[in-house]
Amino acid sequence: MHVRIVRTPPGEAPLDVREAWVGLVLPLWPGEIGSRQFVTQGVLTGPRTFMGYLFARLFRRFEKVDGFCVDAAAAIQVLAKHSTRAAEWWQTHFSAGVQPGRALIFHAEACQLVESPSPTAVMAPKDDANPGGPYTSDLR
Repeated sequence: MHVRIVRTPPGEAPLDVREAWVGLVLPLWPGEIGSRQFVTQGVLTGPRTFMGYLFARLFRRFEKVDGFCVDAAAAIQVLAKHSTRAAEWWQTHFSAGVQPGRALIFHAEACQLVESPSPTAVMAPKDDANPGGPYTSDLR
């Protein structure tokens, strides 16, 4: 199963970085079959340590969202083919999160479930210097 990003996802990344996701088709995390409720944290403001995570859970500093779970490393690879600048932002500001075994949650309202994408479903790369073209213009 895959998910197509159809709207700019909410989140803490800059608007142009979040807009770069629109149109991309990402594989769901293994075993995921659709959207469900997740407890999320911000990519910039979320806890960075295990103790910070425990503190945030204890004091309910997470947000509950309906969303789709995707493999962060795979998603960033797809994003890099579309916008190297947006992928570099994620690698710089959320480097631990783009390691294998980490997930990104995309809000359900920004996504469309895709069972089996066609070979042309993943958008072709675009030139970062020319952000126009056929692409429309948050993530936790």
